[in-house]
Amino acid sequence: MNLKLRLTILQFLEFFIWGCWLISFGNYMYSLGMADKIGTLFATAGIASFIMPTIIGIIADRWINSEKLLGILHLLGAGCLFIASKAVVFNELYLCMFLNALVFMPTIGLSYSVCYSIMASRRMDAINEFPAIRTWGTVGFIIAMWIVNLAGWGTNPNQLLMASASALVLGVYSFTLPPSPPTKVQKGSSLISVLGLDALVLLKERKMAIFFLFAVLLGVCLQITNSYGSTFLGSFATDYPDSFVVKYNNILLSVSQISEALFILAIPFFMRRFGIKTVMLMSLGAWVLRFGLFGIGNPGSGLIWLILSMIIYGMAFDFFNISGSLFIEKETPAKFRASAQGMLMMVTNGLGAILGNYSAQAIINYHTHNGVTTWPTCWFIFSGYALIIGILFAVCFQYKKT
Repeated sequence: MNLKLRLTILQFLEFFIWGCWLISFGNYMYSLGMADKIGTLFATAGIASFIMPTIIGIIADRWINSEKLLGILHLLGAGCLFIASKAVVFNELYLCMFLNALVFMPTIGLSYSVCYSIMASRRMDAINEFPAIRTWGTVGFIIAMWIVNLAGWGTNPNQLLMASASALVLGVYSFTLPPSPPTKVQKGSSLISVLGLDALVLLKERKMAIFFLFAVLLGVCLQITNSYGSTFLGSFATDYPDSFVVKYNNILLSVSQISEALFILAIPFFMRRFGIKTVMLMSLGAWVLRFGLFGIGNPGSGLIWLILSMIIYGMAFDFFNISGSLFIEKETPAKFRASAQGMLMMVTNGLGAILGNYSAQAIINYHTHNGVTTWPTCWFIFSGYALIIGILFAVCFQYKKT
């Protein structure tokens, strides 16, 4: 089989697994009577993102081929997801999904490493070839969302069973990939270097310290609509029982992922035209609109606002994540770049996501009475938060366009 096709299958399955449940799981928890614990469970991904990639990276660097480690992690994930599909008590469900997060979240970066390693060994141009391969990961995520929605699995455990079966397939498939041997950490490396924390020294510089602080604060926004989007759209069932928005909320939410894939293509133009700071401010402004449009949207006369919110998500998500990564690449010494990129992931998808999920859960629970949530109030609070962060970022982060 063509090597590029094999790596495309790897990326497709990697994100297909996630797409099976990430967006619809809030609805499933709501159906189990666990609506007040959605943020707690989704915070497991943040905790796992904060601690596991470094540990798995050390193992891959020192002791075991990356493709084999990838296979082992997915096989463990398949077991966790299968057991989770049988859980009806929150503590049991939380434990299974937490264990799944611990083994799944590091596989995202590990799948990239496997692709890079294999492409390098075959003298393929990763810069030109990998983006097209990675795009199929987003396609896999969207297709999984559509299958769950069209099959009517959004409020039942079949979404977890499909994710489990997919993880089993990818676990076995990973063992058939060309070898990606350990790179070996250099002798004499300090513990800080081994853990990938060399970039901590960058925090002595005011500009970098401010950037990473705002990366945490923006990370709070990243997963709120993933955690609560399907539950929010499902709440319209009382007033709009036959609406497309209610019946096919996953399909509507998938517009966000499509937008995300398309907005990546626009980043080079915006970066050249406006510079990094302005592009990151556009991201914060887009988060204000993402939440605010949810607040005024509904499946009736407000449908256009829901659709616009889905479209604006691509700018909100990509413009900070990608431009932030480019800022790190441009502003840090070569010896710290890999560590700094890892630290960016830790503070946004780790620490920021943890704070965001617990904070969103507290706000939503506070505005929920007798099982009914005042969603517009919640979305306007989140929108106001993003607005405040945007204003503070504009004032505090000093960076000239080059």
